Amino acid sequence: MNNVLIKPVITEKQSKVTEKFPNRYGFIVAKSANKLMIKSEIEKMYGVTVERVNTHNYIGKLKTRNTTKGVVQGIQGRNKRAVVFLKDGDAIDLYNHI
Repeated sequence: MNNVLIKPVITEKQSKVTEKFPNRYGFIVAKSANKLMIKSEIEKMYGVTVERVNTHNYIGKLKTRNTTKGVVQGIQGRNKRAVVFLKDGDAIDLYNHI
């Protein structure tokens, strides 16, 4: 099996959600990953019980810049994110490996 989890989402917005609801965590996952793969990988990696998983694809922003060769366009920041809901009482320490 390829690597399903790419990295946890540690942003200010996600931290506020985790503080308000202590059993929700965000992860950036592989685009080919489905909910069952994400659930089994989280349970195996962190030793917790996952109740459900929500996924959503982020469409990247269109970026344009002027260069000496003309206008260059590209797309930035495409990824797939998963919000994992854990069983009450379980927690993931994301800062343990820093």
